[in-house]
Formats: sequence, C-alpha cells, structure tokens
Amino acid sequence: MIFEGDKRVELRRVRPRHLNSGDLLLVYVTSPEQALVGLIEVEKVIEMVPEQLWQVVKDKAGITYAEFHKYYEKSATGFAIFLKETSKFNEPIKLKQLRENWSNFQPPQCYKYLKDGEVNLVNSMTHDEILSFSKKSKYYQTELLLQSQ
Repeated sequence: MIFEGDKRVELRRVRPRHLNSGDLLLVYVTSPEQALVGLIEVEKVIEMVPEQLWQVVKDKAGITYAEFHKYYEKSATGFAIFLKETSKFNEPIKLKQLRENWSNFQPPQCYKYLKDGEVNLVNSMTHDEILSFSKKSKYYQTELLLQSQ
C-alpha cells in the first residue's frame, strides 16, 4: 500500500526515538516475502489523541475507522508518521541474502536503528539505491530505520 501511494501515513502507539522530518526508513516486509523492499523519507511526525488523529489521517492511513479504533482503543495518544517520498528497490533484498551478508541479522520487530557500516552494507546490496534516493531528496542520514510492515 505504501509504494502504491494508497498509504501516506504510518500509525504508531509509541513514537520511535529520534525520528524526525527528513529521516529515511528502510522497509522490511515480513512473511511471505521476507525482504527489504524500499525506502521512505519522513515528512513529519505528529502526536494527538486518537479521535483528533483520525480526523487528520483518515484519508491517508489506508485503514477503516473500525481498524483505527481497535488499534488505539487502549491508547491515550497516537503518533502518525507522514511519508514524503517513497522508492521501491529494483530488486528486494531477501532475508537469505541479508543473513549471508550481514552477520547476526534478525528481522526487526518494529524499528532498528542502523550503524554506518550497516547502512553501507545495505546500500551496496541495493547497488547504491539508498545513496541515489538520499541525493534526490537532498538528504543523507546515516542512522536509517528498518521497519517491519
């Protein structure tokens, strides 16, 4: 949904640490694909009570009100990560390839902050698609995020 443009906001009950406008997210898709599939540039992150948040995100979140309500039913606050730019990799990086090239790689449960060496490794596996994307967006952040979807 994200790379097709149907979903322009990622919803969370807890704000990811240090996530700001301009940061880049690597998207890891769980079963059955199990692969890194693309990049997202963060436009902004907002925090609101769920009922107010729904009014802001209802046409951008790719979910129904019932799904939204169930997700936030026990939460006093909610977070919305607005997605500015997206780029799907030409070739997804499968879990097997990640594990062959990245010692001790484990798919993220939610977010994983990457170190410089890990960013460089993923960039080489995508044939510099990360660097190309970050130049296009005039931004390069060495602490990328890995997101399960």
